[in-house]
Amino acid sequence: MFDFGASQLLLLTLILVRTSGIVLLAPIFGTIETPPTVRALLAFALALLLWPVQAATAAPPQAASLVDFTLLVGAELLVGLMLGAGVMSLFAAFQLSGHVVGQLSGMALGDVFNPGFDDNTPLFSQFLYLVALAVYALIGGHRLLLGALLDTFAAVPPGAAATTLAAVGLLTTLLTQSLDLGIRATAPATIALLLDVIVVGLVGRSVPQLNIMALGFGFNAVVTFLVLGVSLVGVGRLLQDHLEQTSALVWETIGASQAD
Repeated sequence: MFDFGASQLLLLTLILVRTSGIVLLAPIFGTIETPPTVRALLAFALALLLWPVQAATAAPPQAASLVDFTLLVGAELLVGLMLGAGVMSLFAAFQLSGHVVGQLSGMALGDVFNPGFDDNTPLFSQFLYLVALAVYALIGGHRLLLGALLDTFAAVPPGAAATTLAAVGLLTTLLTQSLDLGIRATAPATIALLLDVIVVGLVGRSVPQLNIMALGFGFNAVVTFLVLGVSLVGVGRLLQDHLEQTSALVWETIGASQAD
């Protein structure tokens, strides 16, 4: 039987805050397409599932004052946000890649409104994001993320997390890795479009009678779709490799926070 006292209520609150951090940012769970009610219910359901286990194994957290309670909640939220942000940074890389491809190919006029960013988003960004999301679901990324969440409770019990400068370093590293992944993902299309511009320019100089604007736009579209179609084969591998690296990095950061 549980003792539904203040300590158990605090324990449930801390577990709920950590699961909420995952649900706020993680792909599939935290996308704008998922209704807020569903996300809230998911976070609460996860907390209820984890509460009996943590109540039986973890020491009840203590909060002597409102300041202590705020620090505990902030630390737990940070753990969940680090896990969610680590994975979301990979998807941001593919959106960045699509934006670059759209600008270089001259098809940025086909931008559509994205409610997730409250702004116009290139079609290629949406396309690559959806492809990455499909690959993420196929390789079981959502299950890996939930498994990582469960592992954090084993390594860092509720109330034992700490806010350190390691989280700031993690954010910088995640942004760096996201930019690196975006450059790697867009490299084939960028090189192909650069060669395309050179070829179209040479043709325009050799045959001035041709409408180089119409020819160049059509040629850019063909090259873009061909290169994207071929390079999609490597998207799954890139995402899987970086997902493992990012998970290990976040795990090391959480462990360093616990050690401090």
